Amino acid sequence: MSIEVGSVVEGVVTGISNFGAFVELPEGKTGLIHISEVADVYVKDVHDFLSEKDKVKVKVVSIDDRGKIGLSIKQVQEKKPEEAARPAAGGSSFRAQGGPPRSPQGFHRQGGRFGGGARTSASFEDKLSKFLKDSDERLTDLRRKTDSKRGGRGSRRSD
Repeated sequence: MSIEVGSVVEGVVTGISNFGAFVELPEGKTGLIHISEVADVYVKDVHDFLSEKDKVKVKVVSIDDRGKIGLSIKQVQEKKPEEAARPAAGGSSFRAQGGPPRSPQGFHRQGGRFGGGARTSASFEDKLSKFLKDSDERLTDLRRKTDSKRGGRGSRRSD
């Protein structure tokens, strides 16, 4: 069986470093499981999940021009339905209690500073021109304030 991107193979962990684990694959080739591909959870230390001489089932995710083989354990593992329904670690349990879905900031944004949303039917060009006008006004105001503090144009003292 040749090693191709997308294939699932079994190998033996031959070494562990702080950035991943090296795995000996069939045909005597060696690949690397990057620390981010070891598990679906945060991995601080690869030793917590793997040790040398472990047999692992891995998916080949990349093979570069120099023959380096990138591997993944987490892409081989099937997600359980209950894990997919649970909120992520540190996430809100609001949805689990039957509440409405929430945006990442914890609220739904209706419209915004420059219009938008379902209430207005302004075209993209209208929104863009309003944004540019608003932006120019803000920059002009900012320049006026900073120039007066620095003693810029027109406010120079004559001794």
